[in-house]
Amino acid sequence: MSEVSLSQSSVRPRRNLTLWGALGLSLGIVGPSLAMAGNGQGTAAAIGKAVPLIFVLGAVGIMLISHGFVRLTQRYNQAGSAYALVGKTLGPRAGFFSGWGVMLAYLFFAIGNLGAIGSFTQAFIDNAQGNPAHPFHVPWLLSGGIGLALASLLATREFRNVVKTLLWIEGIGVLSMTILCIVIFAKGGNHHATGIDFSTFSFKGASFSGIMGATVGAFLSWSGFEGAAALGEETNNPSRNIPRALLTCVIGTSVLFVIVMFAETVGFGTNAAGIHAFATSGNSLAQLGHMYVGLWFSLVLSFTAVMSSFGCLLGSTGTTSRLLFAFSRDGVGPRSWGRLDHRGEPTNALFAVVAVVVVVALLSFVSGHPVVGTGDSALDMYFYYSVIGAMTLMVAYLMVEFATIRHLVTERREKIVEVVIPILGAILIVAVFYYNVKSQVTWVAGPFIALLLMAVGLVICLTFPDLASKVSNGLNRDMSEAEGKELMGSSGIGREPFPTEEI
Repeated sequence: MSEVSLSQSSVRPRRNLTLWGALGLSLGIVGPSLAMAGNGQGTAAAIGKAVPLIFVLGAVGIMLISHGFVRLTQRYNQAGSAYALVGKTLGPRAGFFSGWGVMLAYLFFAIGNLGAIGSFTQAFIDNAQGNPAHPFHVPWLLSGGIGLALASLLATREFRNVVKTLLWIEGIGVLSMTILCIVIFAKGGNHHATGIDFSTFSFKGASFSGIMGATVGAFLSWSGFEGAAALGEETNNPSRNIPRALLTCVIGTSVLFVIVMFAETVGFGTNAAGIHAFATSGNSLAQLGHMYVGLWFSLVLSFTAVMSSFGCLLGSTGTTSRLLFAFSRDGVGPRSWGRLDHRGEPTNALFAVVAVVVVVALLSFVSGHPVVGTGDSALDMYFYYSVIGAMTLMVAYLMVEFATIRHLVTERREKIVEVVIPILGAILIVAVFYYNVKSQVTWVAGPFIALLLMAVGLVICLTFPDLASKVSNGLNRDMSEAEGKELMGSSGIGREPFPTEEI
């Protein structure tokens, strides 16, 4: 396979994506169908019927954080996402540390989603058989492995085809959820409970600690919204389209999540029996689909959860490979991972990522670990590794908030009043850490593993030979080339020698 040499100045992916392409990656990693099928149960168990209001708070929090990514991507765009945003603002070592956190996050999201695919595939099979006492069982390693093989195959194609797939997957999922919500509202919710109950938007009787603990779970439903920032070198007019993709993803999913969680809560019912049914549901969307429409619609919703898990796996592996490529291209990693194939894709980096995912999955399956108490080894796999990824991502988010503060103070003084937004965002992230760590009782808990891995990244920052100069030189080169090619592309002069078909 022919590759682009690292010594060339044009070691850059093809710039052939538009706003919709960037949006597709963010939506694929967030996985709305996956989040709505499995993320409300823990919130219901923790806070009761106030699930929709918890997701309102989560939406406010993620909007605070998204402000920093929007402001910085208006100025900087590169394949390394936070690696470049923080590196160009706070310095190369801080940039590497942030990029390390994002790369680990997507790597662990990919690992965890093997379990999610396995769990939701088994739920679909059980549902199709009428939930017999002894259903046909498919090991999660088999269904997750098939998903990984398909994701790897797609990810080696041109990335515009990947984001098309992600858009279709999540588009079908959102349409299915919308239909379910309309049916639940039209039927007046659960008549055996309290029907359409707007007291779900009240915290009456809840403690502050309980509210914050529940908000953490809702807040993490948006993890990965910034995935589009890793497409800064592949998106046309990135200083406009990347921020728009981020805003569209955050605002769109925020509205969707609050409405769907309201529909799910009143669909199960807001009395004690309804909340218990919600909290113990394996797939809340599929169960409600069966209750309000029928088995066929439940199967549709079960299948969309499987496909959403696959979409998250596909988006996560693609994004991890781009971050690994960005590091290696700048000399902080093996040179072979910093090369592109003849299609302009970081295939070598992708294969390295897939190899790590396979090794961790095999070790987890053979050892029977992790165990987090769900009673389902596939779900244990999903929750454990996803929490690790979410926590390393929170560290990167915190660094982006600091970078945004510096950016506003030094480069955007006309918008200095906005500095209050990243300050509030940073406070919220610290609160997320606190309420995730305080309840842990074992040193192998996900948040502690995440902190350990970030400590490894910090050691690399401080001890890797010439890291600061390599990262600084790389970012300066990459940024100048990106700006030059964007200007040439917009003027019609000196366009890149790559196909320009867009999505």
